[in-house]
Amino acid sequence: MGRRLLNWRSLRWQIAALVAGASVVVALAVGILVHQSTLDRSMSLGRGQASVALASVMADYRRTGVVPADPAVIPAALLQEVRNTGLEGTWYDDRRPDIPWMWAAQPVGGEVLAVQVDMGSELRNLRALDRHMVMASLGVLGVVVPLAALAAELPNRRLRRVARIARRIADGDLGARTSAGGGGDEITEISVAVDSMAGALHERLLGEQRFTADVAHELRTPLMGLITSAELLPDGEAAELVRDRVRVLRTLVENLLEISRLDAGAEEAELSSVPLGEVVEDSIRRTGLQVRVTVSGEPVAYTDARRMDQIIANLVVNAHRHGRPPVEVRVAGTTIVVRDHGPGFPDELLAEGPQRFRTGAAERGHGHGLGLTIAAGQARVIGAVLSFGNAPDGGATATLRLIQP
Repeated sequence: MGRRLLNWRSLRWQIAALVAGASVVVALAVGILVHQSTLDRSMSLGRGQASVALASVMADYRRTGVVPADPAVIPAALLQEVRNTGLEGTWYDDRRPDIPWMWAAQPVGGEVLAVQVDMGSELRNLRALDRHMVMASLGVLGVVVPLAALAAELPNRRLRRVARIARRIADGDLGARTSAGGGGDEITEISVAVDSMAGALHERLLGEQRFTADVAHELRTPLMGLITSAELLPDGEAAELVRDRVRVLRTLVENLLEISRLDAGAEEAELSSVPLGEVVEDSIRRTGLQVRVTVSGEPVAYTDARRMDQIIANLVVNAHRHGRPPVEVRVAGTTIVVRDHGPGFPDELLAEGPQRFRTGAAERGHGHGLGLTIAAGQARVIGAVLSFGNAPDGGATATLRLIQP
C-alpha cells in the first residue's frame, strides 16, 4: 500500500498533478488580471489626484505669479511632452521603486507648472494584494490537490482490480472475473472486455481439453488391438519396425491421457518425505540414458515421489532428445537442475512456457512437445516451480524448485 502511495507514476498522482497544474494556471491568470486591473485603477486615481493638485497650483499661480516648482526637477520626458503639446500631461515616476510619484504638468504663460502626488500607499496596497492572492492560491492548492488525489482513488482502485484479474487470467485462472457491474464509463468497458476475453479463452481451452481427452480415449481401443497384433507378428526387421512405431504411438496416447487428466484438474498429489537424491538417481536409471548426476548432501523433500519420477524422466529424455551430451543433473537442497549442452531452448518456450505439439526451433530436434508440458503440469500438482532457461556458455537448463510447506 505504501509503495503504491509513493509511486509518482500512479494515475492518482497524475490526476492530482493535472488538477494542480490547471489550478496554478487559473490562479496565475486571475492574479495577473486582478493585478493589472488594480494597477490601472491606481494609475487612474493618481492621475486624477495629480490633475486636481495641478488645478489648485495653477489658480495660485494666476493669483500670485509664483512658480511652485523648479522646472529642473520636472522629469525630462514630461517636460518635453507638455512643451511640445502645450497641454496638460501626467507621468508616473518609478525611477525609485520604493518612492513612486505621479506628476502632472502644464505650460502657462511661458512657464511650466508641475505637481507630484505620492503613490507609495497605492504601491503598498498593490503589493499586499499580490501577497494575499499568492497565499490564497497556495491554500486552495493545499486543499484541491489532496481532494483530487482522493477523488482519483476510486477509478484507480477499479483499474487496479482489473489489472489483478487480468494477471490472474494470464496465470491460468480463466474463471476469474472483474464483476464490472452496470456502470457506463470507460473502466466498465475495459472490465467487460476482460471478462469477455476470459470467457472466450475458457471456452476455447475447454474445447481443446475435451478434444484431447476424446482423441486419447478413442485411440486407446484400436491401439490395444494394434499392440496385440504386433506381438503376434513373426520376428524380423519389418516386425521390429512395426513394434517400435506401436511403442511410440502407445507413448503418445499415454501422454495425451496424462495431459487430459492434468487439464481436468483431477490429479492430487500424495505427499510424503522422500530422499530426493535417491528418487532422482532411480528415475534416471530407469530411463537408461547417460547422465552425470551430482547430489549435494542428503536432501529430503516433502513431495510426491511418483510424480517427481515422471518430471525428472521427462526432463532428462527431453535433454537427450533435443540437446547434446553431456547431460547433467544437479540436486542441491530442494532444487534440481537438468542441463544439456545443445542449442538451448527457443525464445518462444522461454517466453510462453512449454506448449503441447510445439517443439520450438528445428535445431532442438523433433517430437510431439508433450514431455515438457506434462512435466510442468505435474510440477503444479505437487506445488513446485519449474522454470526454463539457457546457460551463458550454451545449453538448455530446466530448474525444478520444490516449495516446502
